[in-house]
Amino acid sequence: MNPLMNIGEAAKAAGVSAKMIRNYEQIGLLPPAERSDSGYRLYGLRDVSVLRFIRQSRRLGFSMEQIAELIGMWGDDARSSREVKAVAQRHLDELEEKMREITEMKNALERMVKACRGDDHADCAILENLAVDSPAAPVHDARVIKTRRKDTERADGDPKKTSAGPGSHIDLMAWMRGVTTAHD
Repeated sequence: MNPLMNIGEAAKAAGVSAKMIRNYEQIGLLPPAERSDSGYRLYGLRDVSVLRFIRQSRRLGFSMEQIAELIGMWGDDARSSREVKAVAQRHLDELEEKMREITEMKNALERMVKACRGDDHADCAILENLAVDSPAAPVHDARVIKTRRKDTERADGDPKKTSAGPGSHIDLMAWMRGVTTAHD
C-alpha cells in the first residue's frame, strides 16, 4: 500500500519546503496532488521520489527545463543513457563556461582592487577601469539628490523606513538621468 502524506510530511520526507512543492506543481514538474475530501493535498512515495530527484538536480544546478527533461527520461524505459548523458554534458559545459567567466571577473576585480590606493584621495583605479571608453564622468547634480530624497521619504518624514533608500533602483535611475543629460 502507498501511504499518503500531507504537504508538510511530504516536504519533510523529500527535504524541500511546502512552498517549493506547490511551485513544482504549478510549473508542471510534479503532477497535481491528489486531494482529500476536505481539499488537502496528498502525496505518495512516488511524489516524494520525484521531489528528491528535483532537489538533487537543483543542487547540481540543472535548470527547471533540464530537470523536466531529465524527469521525462527517468520515467521512459525506451530512453538511452546517451540521451541522458547529453543533457548532463551540456550542463557540465555550461558550468565550465560560467567558471571561466567567474575566474576572469575575479582576476580583473583583483587587479583593480590591488591598483586602487584606497586612501582619502579622489583618484580611484577601480572607477577609472570601469569607465574605460566612457566619454565623460556623470555630472553630479545636488538637485537630483534632493528630489530623490523627497520622493522616497514616507509621510511621517522617516527616510530610514522607505523601500527606496540609498543604492535602490530609484537612485540608479536618478543618476542615469544625470548621465544622459551630461552626454546630450
